[in-house]
Amino acid sequence: MSISKTKSSFYRRLYVAHLIDKGIATVPALIEYTGMPRRTAQDTIKSLSDLDIVCQFKQIEGERNRIGRYEVLDWGAINKNWIEENLTEIKSVLDYP
Repeated sequence: MSISKTKSSFYRRLYVAHLIDKGIATVPALIEYTGMPRRTAQDTIKSLSDLDIVCQFKQIEGERNRIGRYEVLDWGAINKNWIEENLTEIKSVLDYP
């Protein structure tokens, strides 16, 4: 079955937002958990705003380097419960275990 780039991109964004919301909230953690390349993880986080998902980096106070984690502050029009209910399909489309 052939999956369109639009669908896989959409599902990747939903999946990354879901993982961030569940605590897998740093680029290294996303890479380790999903196996996606660093650039893909970074670009996907950056593109969440295209879906009106508000995701913000929260830096740990007192740290000079960019140490912290991402947080989903607003899901916009996305129903995060739908993601939970369809997680198997999303992971299958993305070819993630």
